[in-house]
Amino acid sequence: MIPYLETERLRLVPPSLAADELYQRFYTDAAASAFYGGPLSPQAAWTRLAADIGGWQLQGFGVWVVERRADGVQLGACGFWQGRGWPRELTWWLVPEARGQGYAQEASRAAIAQAYDGFGWRAVETYMADDNAAARALVLRLGADKVDRRMFPDGQERDLFRFPRP
Repeated sequence: MIPYLETERLRLVPPSLAADELYQRFYTDAAASAFYGGPLSPQAAWTRLAADIGGWQLQGFGVWVVERRADGVQLGACGFWQGRGWPRELTWWLVPEARGQGYAQEASRAAIAQAYDGFGWRAVETYMADDNAAARALVLRLGADKVDRRMFPDGQERDLFRFPRP
């Protein structure tokens, strides 16, 4: 069963068909989804939602849809992703109007706590493209330490960061 998480301002819920509009808005927007392989076609955005739903079934973890508790507005996604041959990572994305308000940090803290305390993981890690300054800044605000630099399956070299236990 997929856990539901709550923070002071947010609710993290399993991805479902109800998130289709959110995924379409984010993944078809070239600027918003630039670090996530975007822009994607509407069909590819749908496929990404289906993959995020299926990740929970295949791997026992995945991303949650991030909703604002006050009004239920969907803001983005946060949780864990691991493609074939890739290391497991904390990941997040927000629609542009939700950025800069601390939502990614708040959701990430909840996901990290769930990984350590709920899933019993020994390590929670993430990585990003070297030029993704916003993601790097958030990872450092969350207290992560750079633990490695390695080559990834796409042929790109990236820093690997590990988060401390909450």
